[in-house]
Amino acid sequence: MKITSKWLDNSCFVATNEAGHSVIMEGMSVEGQPKRGPSPMELLLMGVAGCSSIDVVMIAEKQRQDITDCQATVTAKRADETPRVFTEIHIHFKVLGRNLKESAIEKAVQMSAEKYCSASIMLGKAAKITHSFEVAEG
Repeated sequence: MKITSKWLDNSCFVATNEAGHSVIMEGMSVEGQPKRGPSPMELLLMGVAGCSSIDVVMIAEKQRQDITDCQATVTAKRADETPRVFTEIHIHFKVLGRNLKESAIEKAVQMSAEKYCSASIMLGKAAKITHSFEVAEG
């Protein structure tokens, strides 16, 4: 895996992967101008949301759950002192579908947290990570 980051201006960069997919990152916006992209730390949380959501959906589908939507909300706290690492991360899943079994979704969330989600397991070495979920018809 290889990522290239190219400076645009101020604290704004474009990161590109080997396939040519890019994302704009910006630490702080210039006064009076809108921020052009998420910060690198926000991108880490986005990665956790995506990685764990993929796991939850795939595991639940293997359990023959009829999922129609999966939303992950990630909240985090950071240290007050530099380096401002994450100290706490919470991932909440809202899984929608038809006739979902709560126990199946709970198992999918647990398996992602404990075995499959490389992003959250890696960040869990530095921060306390917790998970919750809700199931709804839809």
